[in-house]
Amino acid sequence: MKIALLALALLSGANAATAAGMRSDIVEGNAGSPVKVLIYEDLQCSDCARFAQMLDEKLVPRYGARVAFIHRDFPLGKHDWALPAAIAARWVYEQNPRLGLVMRRELLAEQNNITAQNLKAWLTEFAARNQLDPKGILDSLADRRLATLVDQDRQGAVGRGLSRTPTAFVGGLPFVENIIYEEIARAIDDALAK
Repeated sequence: MKIALLALALLSGANAATAAGMRSDIVEGNAGSPVKVLIYEDLQCSDCARFAQMLDEKLVPRYGARVAFIHRDFPLGKHDWALPAAIAARWVYEQNPRLGLVMRRELLAEQNNITAQNLKAWLTEFAARNQLDPKGILDSLADRRLATLVDQDRQGAVGRGLSRTPTAFVGGLPFVENIIYEEIARAIDDALAK
């Protein structure tokens, strides 16, 4: 028991929360905001790439100071590299949350150039370019704890009856696949007005 408590005490940030059995969310914007946009995404999904662009260009600049944008992994079975990419992205987020978000955006933006065969090379290059451990990012692919976090997100999506990405929730209101800026912005404005 003492050894387990000592090990828990040595873990930092997201690792400690994960070890304690708590959710380890990927958040951008105002993490403490009562208004949350919950986003289920697949890093190999072209609709998710379009939504990420909307987040970068419109939603986060407009609402980032007042809203928590929470990313959840929902790698779809039809995509051959989405699951390992999500696991590696979790590892990067734990090393540096800002870089974790950058990596997610780069994976989405470059998905037409990434394959299951060149994913490891892409990950190694990303790590080296961002002063992260290239061996660490590759080792993360076999990390059961990180895989469990991704699966926890996936199971949450399945439990909600989701089958398409991206799916974003604002106050329980779903926005699915081809998300229209004006519609989601109106829902966020309504949530902020409450």
